[in-house]
Parts: sequence; structure tokens; C-alpha cells
Amino acid sequence: MKENKLQLHIYTLLVVFILSLLTSCQGNSNSRSKQFKDGKLPYDLNVSYPHLATPVNVTDYNIQIEKLKNTSPSLYYKNQHIYEAIDVWIKKSLKSKELAKVGLKSYEMAGSDGYGNVHITGYYTPIIKARHQPTGEFKYPIYKMPTQKKRKLPSREQIYNGALVNKGLEIAYSNSLLDNFIMEVQGSAYLDFEDGLPLVFFSYAGKNGHSYSSIGRILVEQGEIAKEDMSIQAIKNWAKNKSEKQIKELLIQNRSFVFFKPQYNAEVKGAAAVPLVANASVASDKSLIPTGSVILVDVPLLDSDGQYRGRREVRLMVALDVGGAIKGHHFDLYLGIGDKAGEQAGYYNHFGRAWLIKP
Repeated sequence: MKENKLQLHIYTLLVVFILSLLTSCQGNSNSRSKQFKDGKLPYDLNVSYPHLATPVNVTDYNIQIEKLKNTSPSLYYKNQHIYEAIDVWIKKSLKSKELAKVGLKSYEMAGSDGYGNVHITGYYTPIIKARHQPTGEFKYPIYKMPTQKKRKLPSREQIYNGALVNKGLEIAYSNSLLDNFIMEVQGSAYLDFEDGLPLVFFSYAGKNGHSYSSIGRILVEQGEIAKEDMSIQAIKNWAKNKSEKQIKELLIQNRSFVFFKPQYNAEVKGAAAVPLVANASVASDKSLIPTGSVILVDVPLLDSDGQYRGRREVRLMVALDVGGAIKGHHFDLYLGIGDKAGEQAGYYNHFGRAWLIKP
């Protein structure tokens, strides 16, 4: 009996010892994952080197850097030493943990939870059918930025009720109020006037200054769409069976409104005024990630139906855009132009890991 008690006591001590080791390891991991939390770089001893696969998008990344160099020389030269070191790293086929061989370090993003889980979403550039003048079903105006910036601009509901009518601000008309809204959320779009001429790029020109609310979140809270099924396509499917009044009632709950400016023969550009390359650029919080920064991102891969089945890939990406909803440890991946890119972007609401690359 005593022997059994002694064995039980020894077993208990062993379990406690193992648990203490695990807790210690978790503590160290947590400490390391907080290396880049508030925009401040740590001491060299705390640098975390990711053991990741080779980036799959080297060609796209190189094209992105070339576009940056050609369109924003000042931004390029500000970070030239980083871009050139990464170029050497790529050409030597070095591993991610070998960045130090080219004079660089990787600083792991803490994530909003402090454990390295970085929020990853996606955005794209829609292609929207439009007309220069209101014609038939093409009756939903797209507006340029009003000049009276000192006065508070009207809310979305006020704009829908005619607050901007007869002010000469209409620059195009679409046949879908929801398409206009999606264009606002994405920050830009190509408009197809179906006149045989090239598509016209409508870029972000400003917003009305009112608060932003996610209509996706509202639809989930109302029980209209299940949280796990939420996507841009799910919102479009919901709207198919709804009247214009019902769609407006949903959209006006987001008081924020975005204005645009047409640019002819233009490429898609982000806030840095640099053309964006799909899968090689991100929108980020520039108070945390300086414009032009290079990030190594471990991205979850989604199937055609938007499901994550455990596959991931590593991408080199450049921070060249911002977004009203992109705050803190959150990256919005630019995924390209058109419906296919839009479908993929609509599915992304996942978590990955990311490392800021710096000397």
C-alpha cells in the first residue's frame, strides 16, 4: 500500500515537473511573439527567425519592387538597402532563417492576441458596368469628392435621400447600388462604359468622415447569413431577393461614404500611388508598418469554395496601401482584378503569421 502511495507521489511530481516545463516554453514563445507589437523594434537578442518554406511569389514580388522603383523613386531609395539585400537573399536561394547572411532580421508580428496570430483578409478591384449619364437601370450615381471640406459632409442615408443632387458631383452611373457599395469597400474599381473604349480606373478620392460599420457583421447579427458562410458573394446572393428599399435599409447602417476620381489608362494603385501587383502587396496600418516595408507572410490557402484545409504558403509582400478597417496587426492582401479575385477576397477572414523584414 505504501509502495503504491509512493509511486503515486512520484508520478504526481513528474506530471507537475512536465507541466512546468511546458508552461515555461509557452512563456518564452509568448515573449518572442511580442517582438513587434507597438511599432518599436526590440534588441537583437529577441529577434525571431522563421523556419518557413521558400516564398512562392518571387516573380510577382520582383515585379512589384520594379513598379515601386519606377513610380515612386523616393520611396524606393528610402528602402533601397532592404530591397537590394532581399534580392541577394533570393538569388542565393537562402532559407528564411538565413536572412542574417544578407544583413537583415525578421521581426515576428505579435498579432492582436499576443501569440503571433495576425488577421488576414483580402481585397480586389471590381469591374463595374456603368454609363456617363443616367439611362434606364443605370441610375445609381458615383460621386466625386465635394470641395466644401470645412463643412461636415452628409451621411450615407442623407446622400441616398438626395443631399448631393444637382451639385455637379456625379461622375458615372451604375445599375447596382450594391456594386457601388462594394466599390467603396474595396477602395477603387474599373468602370466599363461598354462603349468600346478601355476601362476607366476610378480611384479613391476621399470619404465623408462618418463612422464605418460592417454590413457583413450586421447581416450575421440579424441571422440573415451564418458567420461561417459570410463572404461578398453571400451578401450578393442575399441582395438578389431583396427590394431596393431593403438593400438601402441595410447599407445606410454604414454611415461612411467614399468618393472617387476617374483616371484614364491607369493601373490599380494603392495609397502610396504605386501600381499594385496581385499577391505581392498588402494594405496595412501605416502607424505600425511604414509604407514600403517588406513583410514575409505565412498565408492560409483556401479552396475554390473558400474552405481552409490546412495548406499554407509563404509570400514576400510590400506594404503599399491602407484601409479604413485595417488597424493594428491586420493585413489586407491585394488579390487582383475582376470577379474571380473578388470571390477569393470575399472568403478571406483568417489568421496567419507575419514577419517584418528589416536590418
